[in-house]
Amino acid sequence: MAQNNPLSVRVPTEGEWEGESMAGEPMSPTGRMMEEMNAYMVLVMGLGEPISLPAFLAGIETELLPRFPLLRSIQAMDASKYGTTRWVETKVNVNDHIIVPRLDPAILASDPEKAIEDYVASMSMLPMDRSRPLWDFHFLNFPTSEAASTVVMRLHHSIGDGTSLMTLLMASSRSTTDPSRLPAMPPPPRRKGAIYEQSRPPLSDGSVAFLAWIWSNFVLAWHTLVDFTFLVATLLFLKDPYTLLKCANWGGEPYRRRLVHRSISLDDVKFIKTTMNCTVNDVLVGVTSAALSRYYFRKSAR
Repeated sequence: MAQNNPLSVRVPTEGEWEGESMAGEPMSPTGRMMEEMNAYMVLVMGLGEPISLPAFLAGIETELLPRFPLLRSIQAMDASKYGTTRWVETKVNVNDHIIVPRLDPAILASDPEKAIEDYVASMSMLPMDRSRPLWDFHFLNFPTSEAASTVVMRLHHSIGDGTSLMTLLMASSRSTTDPSRLPAMPPPPRRKGAIYEQSRPPLSDGSVAFLAWIWSNFVLAWHTLVDFTFLVATLLFLKDPYTLLKCANWGGEPYRRRLVHRSISLDDVKFIKTTMNCTVNDVLVGVTSAALSRYYFRKSAR
C-alpha cells in the first residue's frame, strides 16, 4: 500500500548540500500545505488522433522531465532537528508512471463518455507510490464523440498549480506550422472600463469627489483585508459546514468524488468576454459559480 507521508530517509542537512541542485530545495509552505491536504490535480486532454505511446514516452523523457526538476524528485525528510521536508532528485523510470487501463468493452461501445467519467472518478481512490515522483499518465485509447483518444494526467498539487502545469505543457509543445517554434501565445488582455480607471480625480472636481475617491479605495482595501483574514482563518481552524458539496467523512473512510465535464463553445466564451469587457477566466469562473449555485439550490430546495 502506498504511503501517505514523505519518506523518512537519510537526506543531507542544510550545510551538507553542494552546488545548486534542486535536490536540496526545501518544500515551500504552499507545497507543505498541499501535502497535508493530499490534494491532486487531474488534467483530461482529448486528442484528435489515436495515441502513439512511443511518441508520448519520448516526449515525456525529452521535454517534460528535463524542463521541470520536481517531476523527477520525491519528498523526503532531512536529518535536521526539525525534519524539514525537501525535494530529492531520483532516477525516473517513465514506464512506472504510464498506465493503460483495460475497460469493459461493452461500456466503451455503449457510452464511452461515461466510461471516461467513471475512470477519472475512480482515480481519487487510487493511491500513489511515494517512493516515486507523484505524477502519472493514463492513456484511454478509444474514441468518444469529441476526441479520437484521451490522455489523463494526475499530478500532486505540491509539485505545482494549474498555471505552472499549463505553462509547462505549452513550453513542451510546438507550432503545427513550424515544429521548431513554440506555439504563438496571444498578447495579455488590457482590461478597460470604469472599475479599472479609478484614477485620482482632478482638483477642479472639488473636495467631495476627492473624498469619494479616498472612500472607494478604503472600502476596497477593507474588503480585501477581511477576505484575506477569513482565508487564513479557514486554513488554520475554521471549517465550512457540511453541505451537498462538502460531505461528512463518516467513520474516517474516504468517500468518492465524481468528476464530470461539460463542453462549451470557445466562440461563445469569447463573445461573452468581449461583451462584458472581461477575460476568458472571468467568464469560466462565473459560469462555474452559477452552475454550482443552481445545482445546490435545486437539490436542497432552498
